[in-house]
Amino acid sequence: MSNHEADEDVKRDICEIGRRVYAKGFVAANDGNISVRTGEDEVWITPTGVSKGEMTPDMLIKVNLEGEVLQGRLKPTSEIKMHMKVYEKRPDIRAVLHVHPPYATAFAIAGIPLNMATMPETVVHLGTIPLAEYATPSTVEVPKKIEGFVADHNGVLLENHGALTWGRDLRSAYYMMESLEFCAKINWIAKQMNGLRELPARQVAELVRIRERMGLRGETPAGVRSDSERNTGWTDGRAEPLPFTDGQLERIVGRITAAVLAELGQIDARKGDGIA
Repeated sequence: MSNHEADEDVKRDICEIGRRVYAKGFVAANDGNISVRTGEDEVWITPTGVSKGEMTPDMLIKVNLEGEVLQGRLKPTSEIKMHMKVYEKRPDIRAVLHVHPPYATAFAIAGIPLNMATMPETVVHLGTIPLAEYATPSTVEVPKKIEGFVADHNGVLLENHGALTWGRDLRSAYYMMESLEFCAKINWIAKQMNGLRELPARQVAELVRIRERMGLRGETPAGVRSDSERNTGWTDGRAEPLPFTDGQLERIVGRITAAVLAELGQIDARKGDGIA
């Protein structure tokens, strides 16, 4: 296959992923950006100001790792610095995807990383998704905020902004984003049911061993909690988990309820005596 044919395939793939993220509601209007590294110093990247659901191959721009335009008639995304930082830190990475999936973005706005061992699939395939501190989009502050996470993770939440994933090819980066959003959605639903509980330590350790045998890299949930210590509150890196087991909470609620009922009984008795 010639270089031209390879480039055309990459551009078609980028447009296809653009349509997917738009159809799934991961982006609105002209949001989001996608890039694929095709050579030592060549990257195809999406343009600014164009809907990802309406892109055509002729709209894409080829740049070098300095962000300088090599080919294309449109202006590249203003978020280009963020993409280049990932390629700088991870030579093995060939694609980067930035979008605003609703549940994951809600976690980013709330300041909550996806670092809980709630499902086997997320422990094995997703690992942990940290939270990068907010930085103004398109500025040099964004790559500075994410660079410490690139080596040991497959993606990052951008505080009050969205999510960023990367992979060995474009589909890997896209599926990582799907998994990230699915994890955020499931965690949110479980929270509404008052059932957001983590897997116990021994099960997380077993899943980590499976992950290592698969050759997957990156940080995983610590899995340090025992069966009786699994929390039902958010673990956001800033607040301690609830300090009680389910049984302890039930006993505490029972004592409080009994005390309230007793007090109500005394009030009713005083009313009968004409005291209250």
